[in-house]
Amino acid sequence: MKAEVFLPDDYRPAEDEPFMNDRQLEYFRRKLINWKNDLLNESRETIEGLQDSTRNIPDVADRASEETDRALELRTRDRQRKLVAKIDSALRRIDEGEYGYCEDTGEPISLKRLDARPIATMSLEAQERHERREKVHRDD
Repeated sequence: MKAEVFLPDDYRPAEDEPFMNDRQLEYFRRKLINWKNDLLNESRETIEGLQDSTRNIPDVADRASEETDRALELRTRDRQRKLVAKIDSALRRIDEGEYGYCEDTGEPISLKRLDARPIATMSLEAQERHERREKVHRDD
């Protein structure tokens, strides 16, 4: 078990420090864990809300509207479930020392990109190439 890294509350990764040093890794680990906890809390609240709101609505239009709302909420939660899996994968990459590096090129992913999207697995350039290839093949 590694010693806990001191991280000031106002810490932000900077380009002028070594890439993916202990402080940066701890910053992204905490960011990912907080994001995951927020998603799990929202899911718990949704489940409780869906259980509490099970009721018999006599008006067909009102019932249809509520069913539509529930379906939308469940789709949102399913997307968040997939996002939690990506967060877990990013946390695993931190533990394995692979976090912050493009899975395609092996180059460092920019700190700005990681701060905006901590689950990123590709550099911006590699992601753009991937999306262009995907679009070309999708049009076939």
